[in-house]
Formats: sequence, structure tokens, C-alpha cells
Amino acid sequence: HGMAATSDLRSTQAAVDVLREGGSAIDAAIAANCVLGVVEPMSCGIGGDLFVLYWDSKTQKLYGLNASGRSPYTLTREVFRNLGHLRIPSHGPLSWSVPGCVDGWETLRTRFGSLSLATLLAPSITAAEEGFPVTEIIAGYWEQGRVPLQQFPDTAKTYYPGGIAPKEGELFKNPYLAKSYGLIAEQGRDAFYKGEIARRIVDYSEKNGGYFTLRDFEEHTSEWVEPVTTNYRGYDVWQLPPNGQGLCVLQMLNILEGYDLKALGSDSPEYLHLFLEAKKLSYADRARHFADPAFGPLPVQQMASKEYAAERRKFIDPSRAATGYPPGDFRLATGDTIYLTVVDKDRNCCSFIQSNFHGFGSLHVAGETGFALQNRGALFALDEQHPNRLEPHKRPFHTIIPGFVTKAGKPWLSFGVMGGDMQPQGQVQVLINLIDFGMNLQEAGDAARVQHSGSPTPTGLEGDPRGGSVGAEAGFPEATISGLRAKGHQVQVGGAYGGYQGILIDHAAGTLRGATESRKDGAAVGY
Repeated sequence: HGMAATSDLRSTQAAVDVLREGGSAIDAAIAANCVLGVVEPMSCGIGGDLFVLYWDSKTQKLYGLNASGRSPYTLTREVFRNLGHLRIPSHGPLSWSVPGCVDGWETLRTRFGSLSLATLLAPSITAAEEGFPVTEIIAGYWEQGRVPLQQFPDTAKTYYPGGIAPKEGELFKNPYLAKSYGLIAEQGRDAFYKGEIARRIVDYSEKNGGYFTLRDFEEHTSEWVEPVTTNYRGYDVWQLPPNGQGLCVLQMLNILEGYDLKALGSDSPEYLHLFLEAKKLSYADRARHFADPAFGPLPVQQMASKEYAAERRKFIDPSRAATGYPPGDFRLATGDTIYLTVVDKDRNCCSFIQSNFHGFGSLHVAGETGFALQNRGALFALDEQHPNRLEPHKRPFHTIIPGFVTKAGKPWLSFGVMGGDMQPQGQVQVLINLIDFGMNLQEAGDAARVQHSGSPTPTGLEGDPRGGSVGAEAGFPEATISGLRAKGHQVQVGGAYGGYQGILIDHAAGTLRGATESRKDGAAVGY
């Protein structure tokens, strides 16, 4: 009848409970996200942004929502010049943009939901008030933040009472977040953007060197956007347009479609070399052309085209890793995260991603609000000529991207991979595992992954002149690693890259298949 896959069992259970009560996939996704804001607070929460791809079974159409926030009206590049900053700090009040999460919830719920925010928030309010046992992976994340967050009293009081991080299996309570959730349940999204929560954040900003004003919150809006697509071997793969990086997925697939990957094999150095070079090519465009489209035209359709991919493919040397690639030359007329997916009984499908950016975002909690404010503004450029340059009331470049695939006009796969710059790389590897290498939904996510680091970024920073490095998870044969190194890749073995959830819609059987993975504490549950 329905299914949910999230990075925490409590969140998945909340979603399934909503589905059983007759809620839509959107209702269930919001309930799941509310719970994740309690139990995985370093990765997500109402201090962050969200993006959604939603398949509506009534209209048989895919909808896109950009619920990312904008920079403060009063924060300009001149502020950073006067402070002597060559780039925007990774943390602190100067990295803030308005959190878009709560408005995203309401925008989604109003159009595609049937239950009230109060109903959807109820399980998470209970969890925050009564406490919840901390899971293994989350306990590790929590401990990593203990030292840096101790310097901010309100943050430490919220997340590290007594100066220590909760251990695996211990109960943790967040009464401050329960109160904020309660205000939203009673007063709706305006409690966050026009009421007490907004006033608390602005007051904290004024006392701590931030630039937020009430106007920034009062004028915040989410935006319905047209998804962009390409066809990969008969499957239509969908992404949201910039200010996110979903175009990279389409570009990489278009480039790789020109090769017989199935014949090369999933563990071959030849396949992985082509994948890594396609990644470098797409990220060169990402660094130069991805920004808020409200501030100028972007070459979205050109970058997503097969013709452009054919030109870019010519740059790849099948025997040697490149140290870098130039971005495409277009002539125009004028980062931590959670991913979840839900499919309901009517086959409405929600691909939902939400984030604070870095772990615990900017590291700041505004007083007793109970949640960390994101640091997504750190992804603006200060370069006067860059399309992603900081300007007042502008959305920064974003790394979080939901994924969706249709086949023959019907929904086939709702999925995502977490992990900042890893997200397009992870999505492409999952899709190729499914489509080219014939893996099932669980295998496609469990298979060992590679991650290339060191490409130039949309903040204006140059890439690694040596060509960057490749992280390879344990599980690849030694011959694969040796083969990549022989082609000039700087490979380090170890680590874990991304975190995957997926639901596949099997129309012929009338069933749903869900997958999650061991890189997270998650679960896929259906009824």
C-alpha cells in the first residue's frame, strides 16, 4: 500500500503511521522530516532548507519545489571586504541564510497534503519532550561536534547539557525544540517567519554580529520550479534546476551514455576512470555556471543537452586522468544532509531532501529555539564577476538534490544520496548500478563507491592543480585500485561516501521495493 525509507527508524515509522491514517506521501514526508529534526539534529532541522521532487498521481506530472532561503537584505560583499575576509566564513552569523524548511512544509502540505501541521508535528513533539534513544551513527556525529560547539553557550545548552555528547542508547530530550515545534503546530508557518521564532532569531543575530532583520523572514517564499530531465538508456532522469547541483547528474549520465559501461564491468578501472572524468567535466561547469536563476539567465537546457555532452566527451583521455577541465563557454542573451522518500497507496511519490549544510550548520542556536541555524550562505562567492556572487536577498548555490526517474511516463524510482559534493556522484553510481549493471535496489546502494574531491567550486575557489584525489570505499578489488593509479588518479582507500534511500515502483507486480544502507541508521518500511 505504501512505503517510506529514511535514515532513522523512528522517522520511517512516523511516515508509515501517517500513510496508514490516510495521509499522502507529502504528509508522511513532512512527519518524517519533523522527527529527523529531533533525532538527527546535526544533519537537518527547521534551521535549514529543503528541496522536493513530487509525482502527483492525479495529474500524472512531476513537480519541483525549491524551498531554499535567501541572504539577508543588509549583507553585502562590502561587509566582507571591510572585515578583511577573502571568502565567506564556513561557520558563524556571516554564513546564515534564511531557513526555508518550515515554509517548504506548508507550501507542500497546502498543495498536496491532507493533514494539519499540528497532526504531522505531534510525534516529533512527543519525541523531543519525552526523549529518544540515540542511535549508533548519530552518536558518532554528536561526539564529533562536542568540542567546536562548546564555544557557543546556547548551542552547548541545547545539545550538550553537562558538556558531554549523548552516547548510543542514551535518552536525549530537547524541550526547546519541542516548544518551537509547538508554536508552529499552533500558529502555522507564520510562527517561524512572522512570530516569536523569527523575533528570537533576529534578536540573537543583532547581539552576535549577524545581519538578519524581520524583513528577511517576513518576505521569505518558496518557489515551484520546472524539473529538468535527460533520457539515459530509456529511463527519464529528473533533477531540479540551479541553484542546486542536480544538473551535474544529467551531464554525467549524458557523457557516460556514449560508452558501453556494461561491457566494462562495475569494478573495472576503465569504467571508474570514465566516471571520474565525467564528474570533473560536469563540476567544471558547476563551478562557473550554477547560481540563483532569479539574478540572471543560466544555460540550463544547453548544459543538459546530448549535443553538449558529445562535445564534452571529446575531452576525456581513456588512458589518463586529467588534472582539470575548462568549463563550457556559453553565450547568453543578456556540503550534512538527510534524504527520505515516501510512496503512498495512490502512488504519489515524494523525493525529499533537507539539510543544515555542515554538521550542526553554522554551529549557532538562537537562544532557546532548540535548533541550529544553517551555514548555507558560506557557498556564495565574493568574486564580483561570478554568477553565484553574494547579493542581498539571493539564494546561494546548494548541494542538496532529490532524485527521481520515470519510465514510459510512469514513476519508476524515487531516490537520493546524501553527502554534499558526493550527491551527484552517488546518484550517478546508483543509477548505473541499476540500469547498466543490473543490480537490485539494495545492491545498487550497498556497492562500493568512489568519490572525487578537489574540483573547483561555485564559491570562486580554484580546484586542486594536481587533479584532486579519489576516495575509494573498501570493497573494490586491488586490481581496480592499481588500474586507477596507473591512469594517474590519486586514490586513497577507506571511508564511507554518501547515504542512500530509494523506493522502486513495480507497476507490473503492483508492489513497492525499498532500500536503505549500512552507511546510516535507516530503514525502509512498507505496509
